Amino acid sequence: MQTPSPGYSSGQRALHWIIALMILPMIAAGFLMVQQGLPRALGNTLFIMHKNMGVLVLILVILRIVVKLRHKAPPLSESLPAWQRRAAHASHGLLYVLMLVMPLSGYIRVRAGGFPIEALDRLGLPTLVPKSETLAATAKAVHELGAYAIAALLALHIAAALHHALILRDGTWSRIWPPVRR
Repeated sequence: MQTPSPGYSSGQRALHWIIALMILPMIAAGFLMVQQGLPRALGNTLFIMHKNMGVLVLILVILRIVVKLRHKAPPLSESLPAWQRRAAHASHGLLYVLMLVMPLSGYIRVRAGGFPIEALDRLGLPTLVPKSETLAATAKAVHELGAYAIAALLALHIAAALHHALILRDGTWSRIWPPVRR
């Protein structure tokens, strides 16, 4: 019987699952809200939710990165081949990059386009980006490409996690699940 790999702390697990439960519906909302023929009220609601949750995700991801820098990740199972270790490190690194790029490009696109971010406006926080059609268009392109990239990478991440949990049963899944350590 394999010795299970040590897991992440309860705080790291909670942050992982809170962010996951926020990002997945944001991806769906993001793809849905730009569809032609969508009722305007639904589209507006999705845009408002997407923008404001994006700000919260950015804050949580920054917190997660700070925690990650202060607390080393538990080691991967010794049974994993070297290529899987490299793939895991690369995909996690790219996920962190995209979890920063997506809310930042979204923020720049919205603010440079002259649109509100309701939660930030209610808090009286200043707009940090000048109004600029060129900047808004560039940020929009980055955000759109990033949306496909993060959706594909998350699909791969989820597939790999399920493969480890249901097929290999090698303890990799138990490093992050359940959200709180027993």
